[in-house]
Amino acid sequence: MKSNRILEICANSALSCMEAEAGGAKRVELCAGIPEGGTTPSYGEIKTALVMAPSIDINIIIRPRGGDFLYSEAETMSMLHDIALAGNCGLHGIATGCLTKDGDVDTGLLRRFVMAAGPLSVTFHRAFDVCRDPFTALEQIIDAGCHRILTSGQQPSAVKGIPLIAKLVERANGRIIIMPGCGVRADNIARIEAETGATEFHTSARAIVPGGMEYHSERVSMGPGAVTSEFEISRTDRSIVAACLR
Repeated sequence: MKSNRILEICANSALSCMEAEAGGAKRVELCAGIPEGGTTPSYGEIKTALVMAPSIDINIIIRPRGGDFLYSEAETMSMLHDIALAGNCGLHGIATGCLTKDGDVDTGLLRRFVMAAGPLSVTFHRAFDVCRDPFTALEQIIDAGCHRILTSGQQPSAVKGIPLIAKLVERANGRIIIMPGCGVRADNIARIEAETGATEFHTSARAIVPGGMEYHSERVSMGPGAVTSEFEISRTDRSIVAACLR
């Protein structure tokens, strides 16, 4: 019997959005810069995803760079422009997050982001997992008007974070969605669901596929953060998506 759980896919391309849609996911979070933890995708990738995956809700991450979540005025300006772009493109929502230098939620800036997003759905992303006090942050994020929190329970994986995630679901009491993510897979999603009470889940559901080139020169890498061969592609796989929904 098919589960009623809602699945959000961390999609690294328009092709991954297509695979997520074909596998039965409800929503994608479209990102660039996956080795950095996700950065804002390009306008071209956004527009292509909207055309190639028209039946799935598309959120984009609003994050101008890797690293911490303390943003300069220039970075804030860039993020606000990207939020405006999301609204103009007709996207479903955004995922973002911001902290103070002391590890608290930057409530003033978060409210600016939520206001700029207008009717778009707003997810507070895994900046939550490096904040100082998760329960204070929970209330601040709710007060700012966000719709969900993506979290691994402040642990390296959602499985290890089950105890905190369960407490957050209980504390939230329906006021905001608590969405476990990080290391969520077909073989553990039912356990996370049962032990936390969560109803939405975030996973990449990616597989490594060979690229199309026949000539391979392995002597040169395109960057220090490469996680695969330059001649392999990491992409969401519809069969893995479907397995997470069983």
